[in-house]
Amino acid sequence: MAGILDSVNQRTQLVGQNRLELLLFRLDGRQLYGINVFKVKEVLQCPRLTVMPRSSKLVRGVASIRGSTLPILDLAMATGKPALQELANTFAIITEYNNCVLGFLVRSVERIINMNWEEILPPPKGAGRDHYLTAVTHVEGELVEILDVEKILAEVAPVPAEISASVMSRAVQSKARIDSVRILIVDDSSVARKQVARCLEQIGIEVMSLNDGRQALNYLKALADGGQNPAEELLMLISDIEMPEMDGYTLTTEIRHDPRMKDLYILLHTSLSGVFNLAMVKRVGADDFLAKFQADELAGRVLERIRVADNG
Repeated sequence: MAGILDSVNQRTQLVGQNRLELLLFRLDGRQLYGINVFKVKEVLQCPRLTVMPRSSKLVRGVASIRGSTLPILDLAMATGKPALQELANTFAIITEYNNCVLGFLVRSVERIINMNWEEILPPPKGAGRDHYLTAVTHVEGELVEILDVEKILAEVAPVPAEISASVMSRAVQSKARIDSVRILIVDDSSVARKQVARCLEQIGIEVMSLNDGRQALNYLKALADGGQNPAEELLMLISDIEMPEMDGYTLTTEIRHDPRMKDLYILLHTSLSGVFNLAMVKRVGADDFLAKFQADELAGRVLERIRVADNG
């Protein structure tokens, strides 16, 4: 356990080459779960919690950690299971999403493993719509479920997707061009895809959504094989970074290496605030990045892209 606690901070520097590291943990029961180390700041034995009135039932309390007051969510309750008991025998995984630091309460933390994104697969099709999985994998013959943390957080503290009046007025001025614009969204989180799609649809943009980098690359190659130029068919590609089978870095690299699609404008979008590697984004050839979902900011980037494309 001490090795895990000491190494998490160093391991969050891992980037690129279609690889990731998973922190494995358990709730109550034998099922093994995983979370990308990129999102982890540290792992602690459950700190002293102070119950906050009128907070979400998933929030077991707040804790003072390194001078900050953080909410601690019960990950078992968040996935529809009974609340964890005997909190003194639990652990808090301290994470950062969209510039928000919080803790996830789990029963035990196992170890960190290094994997290739190609080994991370979409959830089984029979899992239904209400599950909390974003991906699955196998480690030494044992199924590991990777949770859709964005979905969990959206239920506790939804991120507004409405666009302000000032941005809408800019969209109205560009309406003639917007009507012919199409954008491809790539994200393994259903919540994140819907957030981005709702934002863009408010300003009248047609969107197409895919679940991972492999699907996106196959789609773009099919366009090119059919004689179409993806850079002319799409205003831009908005892609998450961490996805099953192929991450956003690798997707960007593959696009840039194919002369038929190398000019496609790419915006990388991620919830990995605090560990987002700008140097890596530039190295793989992405045109822009957005480290936190904000409806006005995203819509503004798209409208600016329309303006530049029209003037270019």
